[in-house]
Amino acid sequence: MGKYVVRRLLQMVLVLFGASIILFLALFVIPGDPIATSQGEGHQLDKASHDAIARRYHLDQPLPQQYVGYVGRLLKGDLGESYSYRRPVTTIIREKIGNTAKLAVAAIVLEIALGIIAGIIAAVFRYSFLDVLVTLSTTVAIGVPTFVIGLALQNVFAVNLHWLPLQGQQAGRESIILPAITLAAVNIALVARLMRGAMSEVLRADYIRTAYAKGLSKRVVIMKHALRNSIIPVLTYLGISFGALLGGALITETVFNWNGIGLALVGAIQQQDNPIVLGVVTYGVAVFVVVNLIVDISYAFLDPRIRLE
Repeated sequence: MGKYVVRRLLQMVLVLFGASIILFLALFVIPGDPIATSQGEGHQLDKASHDAIARRYHLDQPLPQQYVGYVGRLLKGDLGESYSYRRPVTTIIREKIGNTAKLAVAAIVLEIALGIIAGIIAAVFRYSFLDVLVTLSTTVAIGVPTFVIGLALQNVFAVNLHWLPLQGQQAGRESIILPAITLAAVNIALVARLMRGAMSEVLRADYIRTAYAKGLSKRVVIMKHALRNSIIPVLTYLGISFGALLGGALITETVFNWNGIGLALVGAIQQQDNPIVLGVVTYGVAVFVVVNLIVDISYAFLDPRIRLE
């Protein structure tokens, strides 16, 4: 078990290193002048000011030297300084991450509650009306783009019914309902599909028939035996999903003007504020691989076969 954890940690470091190279090259090779763009439209810099800013952010150095400096600062926890705001990127992320975390947690709770329950119902009552209803609704949810779901929810519950706020976070807890549903909608459908498939396969296993033969109730067989053995693929997806959600939900935060790191990333891309883009994406990759490591380690507690390996 210890060797497995060490191996996964080394893989995580390699993934982060490879991602940093790709991100750095992608941002600094694309055409454009990030210094001029970050100043905004209608604001022209003279050559002396432009050169001074370039020296401040080490943009006058060759690209390999810039990357070495970036990695050195990154190892110290320094993600650089924003061109536009002249503030540390770590401070900006720290201010935004709380809002994104709230949205991600709300979405993952909906995925677990609705997705797993729907999948269990569809598997237990296979080919029934409930199964068909779950299959059809998940197919529709997967096929509809996230921004369409968000706009539809806004139109129905905010514009027409006036039950919930349209955008922003001024309304308190009610503000998170529509963004959370929007963010979770596709993942709820995918979790339900995964749960239905895994549960259906487990329910046909020999040990499930043996459990019924021993006189165990249907509820005990499903919740104690079938659920534990069918939830591993779902847990894998939930881990990946939560990492992606916590990394920043660009579309949802943009549609609902949710002040999180996803919205900050969109603004930074528009302004070509490379330090923010690099910092947010690097943070998202780090969260993604850490969550996946936690999910992989948790397998050992759910499946004794993995523990023995």
